[in-house]
This record gives sequence, structure tokens and C-alpha cells, in this order.
Amino acid sequence: MFPRNDRGVTVMLVLAFMGIFLFLLGTILSYVLTQGKYGRALYAREQAVNISEAGLEYYRWFLAHNPNILTNGTGLVSPYTHIVNDPETGRVGEATITATANLACGSLQWVDMTSVGRADISTNFPRTLAARYMRPSVAEYSALLNANVWAGADRVISGPYFSNGGIRMDGSNNSTVQSAMATWSCDSSFGCSPTQSRPGVWGAGSGSALWSYAPNVASFNFAGIATNFSTMQTYADTQGIKLNTTNVRVAGVQQGGTFSSVGGTDQRGFRIVLRSDNTIDVYRVTGTSGAESIHTDNPGSWTTDYHTITASTYVGRYTIPSGCPVIYAQAKVWLEGVVGNKVTIIAADTGSFTPDVILNNNITYASGTGSSGLTAIAERSVLIPLVSPDVMTVRGVFVAQSGYFGRNYYTTSGDHDVPSAYDSYVQQSLLTTIGTVVSNGRIGTQWTCSGTFCSGYGQRVDTYDRLLAFNPPPFTPAASPDYKFVLWREQ
Repeated sequence: MFPRNDRGVTVMLVLAFMGIFLFLLGTILSYVLTQGKYGRALYAREQAVNISEAGLEYYRWFLAHNPNILTNGTGLVSPYTHIVNDPETGRVGEATITATANLACGSLQWVDMTSVGRADISTNFPRTLAARYMRPSVAEYSALLNANVWAGADRVISGPYFSNGGIRMDGSNNSTVQSAMATWSCDSSFGCSPTQSRPGVWGAGSGSALWSYAPNVASFNFAGIATNFSTMQTYADTQGIKLNTTNVRVAGVQQGGTFSSVGGTDQRGFRIVLRSDNTIDVYRVTGTSGAESIHTDNPGSWTTDYHTITASTYVGRYTIPSGCPVIYAQAKVWLEGVVGNKVTIIAADTGSFTPDVILNNNITYASGTGSSGLTAIAERSVLIPLVSPDVMTVRGVFVAQSGYFGRNYYTTSGDHDVPSAYDSYVQQSLLTTIGTVVSNGRIGTQWTCSGTFCSGYGQRVDTYDRLLAFNPPPFTPAASPDYKFVLWREQ
């Protein structure tokens, strides 16, 4: 027999082990229950994000079937609650969609949508998705071209590069380089002697892994992105800034008196100086100096350019209307300065004259956060003049609708040399383009003579502006006629 005090110890041990067992069992059960709740929460969250996405898709369908909304925003229903049903089990939750139309001059640019989804199994775990519904902008490209092009060894290109013509790529690229041609005829102007057939994209560039061409690449519809100048003129005349050939109008009101016409000729026009406070200084250009040059669209002929300003008269300072930041000039435009907010500048004529936009000096942004942005559209060409900075930076989307983007060929020797006072401008050092170049014709900012750099800029750096790609200035040409979601993200 065991002593009585030993039996007491045994009872205490049994109770202690039972307590430990119950503590462990409770911990395990608590963990299992917590994991069950966590699993149900995860399931509810996954359902909620699917419901939220279904709300966006429904609202996209709604907009597609109400085209008037995509014209001027009329009929936008917000907020809207969309019930989401499973075809087998019925209702699973609801999404609340809030939509905001972004308008310029009363015309819709895009629709921002936020969809909050909640699952019926647990409404405590909502998920929110946001998206922008818009036509993709040409600002998604570094360059969008409609002709054969040669990117020299000095070129550094960041962002998608596309041409309907053939591409000789000797520069470096960190994004896609695409040609809509399977083969093209490369002649001496592209460094091929004798003329030879080449693939759509070829050259000594280092980024060949990102090159592609027809039949894997479709052509781009340049006619489809042409700006409707008549519509833009109406917007500028009634709500924006209109630079007529003999007067200036802001929101439909003439500013000051009239002046002698500066339209209908390459030798006169308007100089626009952009200011960081969202104003512009306007000058009438009444005198220019001529310089003979060769253009990329007519390489066999010498043409006299009148891009150097010798006489101008100050017209006034004007605030760019926030609701319709459009400036329309019926004359040639010299452009420079610091861009405050978003603005679109157009140089076009209702008659037979087709004006250019001259990038007269550096163009920079007041803000690097995306609130500043410029789109400059020329009915003909966008050009850098003979007299330009040795190190030049231009920011914006530059559209040469019927002409080309470039700096013409100038020389200091021979029968067509520039005025001696301008000799030092013929060869410049560095051109940096931050944004997008859209050119109907062949671009060219560097010229070689017998394989040696002889005119233009010795080094070119092209970088697309990702902030403008999804938030461009109003009426920036769209790269597609179809609306789609961009900037899709969870908040």
C-alpha cells in the first residue's frame, strides 16, 4: 500500500496534466476558429474584388451604349449601385460605382471611375478599384511616324517607337521598336549604297530583342488621328484663346485693337512665350531673316527658311482659360517658355496656307508631377530653327500633321551657306525631347556629310513622358478610336 500523502500528489499531477491538456486544446481550437474566420474573410475579400471589377465592366458597357455621354458627359449616372449575380446561386453582392467626367471646352476627354465591391457573405471587407476610361493617347509613344526613318548611333530612345515605314535603328532603345513594313528599300539617304532591300527594322542598335515588324505589326491609321481644325478653332474662338491674323480673342472677347495681318506667310506670325503662372506673352512677328536649307521631305532642293526673328511687337499677356486650355493661331507660331498647367496649341489656317510650329527655344514644365503638359499641333511641320540653343530641351507632344518634325540642313560653306553671323549655330551639341513626336514625314535633327556629322545636333535623347501618357493635355490625338480602361489599380 502507498502512503496517503502519495495519493494526493497523484491527484495533483493528474489535475496539472489535465489543465495543460485543456490549455493546449483551447489554443488549438482558438487557432482553428481564427483560421476559419480568416479564411472566410479572405474569401469575402476575393469575392469583393471580383464584384468591384464586375461593377467597372458594367459601367463600361453602360457608357458604350450611351454614346452621348462620351461626347459631352451628359447622362452620367453617379453613384450607381450594380447588383452582381451568380448564374447558379443568385445574388453574391453589389458594387457602387462613382464616375467623374473630365471635360475640356465642354467636350469629354475621359471618365474616371471608382467601384467599391462588397460581398453578401461579409460586407465588412470591401474592395475598391479605380480606372480611367479613355481613348489611348499618342503620348504613350516616344515617336509615332508615317515614313521611313534612320535613328543614328547617337540616339538614346526611351519608350515605344513606331513607324508605318521602315526603320534603321543604330541607336539604343529600352522599349519596343516596331515597323508596319516587312521589307523596305534602303537607299543612300539611309546609309545604304547601293540601294538594298532590308527588313522592317534593322541596324546596329543594341536593343534588337525588342524589334518587330510586319506581318507581326499592323499599320497605324494616321488619317484617323488628324486633328479637326474647324472644331478646335470654334473652341478657341468661343472659350479659349484665338490668335487671328489681325487680332486676339480670349473666350470670345477681342483683346485690344486690330493690327496688320501676320498670317498667310512663312515670314510673319506669332511668338508665344509660355509662363509658369499659366499665362502667355504674345508677340507679333513682323520681320525674319532667311537661311537656305534642305528639308527631309525634299532632299534634292534648297529652300529659304524664315525661322529667325528679327523684328516683333508685344501684343499682350493672357491667362489660359482653365476650362478650355486651347490656343489656336491662324498663322505661323514660334513657341518657347515654361508650361504652367495643361495646354494645347494649334497652328493652322482655314485657307491654303499651312503654317508651322517653330520650337524657338527651350520648353520646360513648371511641375514634374503631371500637372504641367503641352501638346503643340502644326498643320504642316514642327521645326527647330537655325538659331537654337546649343543644349536644347523641349517637353511636350509635338504633332506635325502633314509635314515633319526636324531641324533642316544648314551649311557654312558653298553656294548656300547661312549668313556668317549664324555660322556657330549650324552644328549644335545636344537635343533632349521629353514627350512624343508624331510626324507624317521623315524626321531628322542630325545630318551627315560623307558619314561625318555636319549639321543639326550631335547627340539626341528621346524619352516619352509616362505622366502624359494617361493624363495628356486636352484634344491630344488618340492612338485608337476605341475607349478602354487605363490606370487600372486598387485603392
